Amino acid sequence: MRSVIVFLLLLSQWPAHAAGNLIASHALLHEMDPGQEAILVQALQNVSASHVDAAMADLRRLLAANPGFRLAQMVYADLLLSRSGPIAEFGAVPFASYQQINALRDEARARLRHYSAPPPVDQIPSTLVKLSDRQGYVVLVNMTTSRLYLYENRAGVPYLVRDFYATIGKNGTGKLAQGDQKTPVGVYFVTGMISPDKLPDFYGSGAFPIDYPNAWDQRRGRTGYGIWLHGTPSNTFSRPPRDSDGCVILSNADLESIKQFITPGETPVILADDIDWISRAQWEQRQARLTTVVEQWRKDWESRNTEQYLDHYSPAYSGLGMNYKSWVAYKRKVNGAKQFIRVGISGQSMFLYPGEEALLVVTFQQDYSSDSNHRRFVKRQYWKQEADGRWRILYEGSVS
Repeated sequence: MRSVIVFLLLLSQWPAHAAGNLIASHALLHEMDPGQEAILVQALQNVSASHVDAAMADLRRLLAANPGFRLAQMVYADLLLSRSGPIAEFGAVPFASYQQINALRDEARARLRHYSAPPPVDQIPSTLVKLSDRQGYVVLVNMTTSRLYLYENRAGVPYLVRDFYATIGKNGTGKLAQGDQKTPVGVYFVTGMISPDKLPDFYGSGAFPIDYPNAWDQRRGRTGYGIWLHGTPSNTFSRPPRDSDGCVILSNADLESIKQFITPGETPVILADDIDWISRAQWEQRQARLTTVVEQWRKDWESRNTEQYLDHYSPAYSGLGMNYKSWVAYKRKVNGAKQFIRVGISGQSMFLYPGEEALLVVTFQQDYSSDSNHRRFVKRQYWKQEADGRWRILYEGSVS
């Protein structure tokens, strides 16, 4: 059976102790993933334990349910070949091209490395600062590891409930321009749902468009459109880690399993190159600190102390059709004429923007009233921590 163990190590390029890590995470695997990937990893666990017959039985069961699962096909074919003699590398079968084999190797590594080093379930991604009570779930994608995480909002605290293998753009991350085949990095929100009967088969069991380019992308001059979370063609179970034109792709089964948790207009989709994890205590401290920053802005606006209020805005500010200079002039004019100002904030969410230095996205429903005006709408702000340590607003505007 030595050739089979060599095969597993070649498949994933793991260190020698990785098979033990896989076995140790097996209980967590079935708790977090009752689906098809669990069967694949179980088969590879059986390979690592030299239970080849059991592994092949797992794979036959998997392929019976998912004939288009090409990675499972390749593993099964290699195991058949290993019975007749040693195999030198993963993908020793003659019927696939070099490019196809490399893509399947990448997919295998992405899937297996996730299970050899699962996410810390007792910690929270630092980007998830505060969730609105209207945001029942958050989608977070670690694009380096090809993994999509679904977090549930439990009384304001995010808990990891599921994770999935995911595909991103052919040319990686950091979308700048239309047609660059990159997936954007940032904080986005689902804008709608397109049912499969309105789409070509290419998009599988449906699509969730996100709001790329958002206000920050537009400020940075980024172009392009049509970034979706969607499924795979009906004859394809999954696609390689980098195989889209910029969208995030799940298997149809995985997309179906999260549809019920996605609410257009509310669900955040955070696309990150990597994830920083922090303890619950650190998360609570950061949330309290940043909530206080926004609350002080609200209080200073209500106070009608215009200069104190304007100190919350960066000299680099732009928003509501004005730059900083025109904004300052406008606020000095209108605030001084008010007899009273009341500002209510509800449904607040906060996310640290991945790929940027200390940039915070804040969204809330604003209820503004004065002696001459009353308006209620959803506002989104981008706050930046500047050189003096103060957080200031770079942009704000209504959410259409």
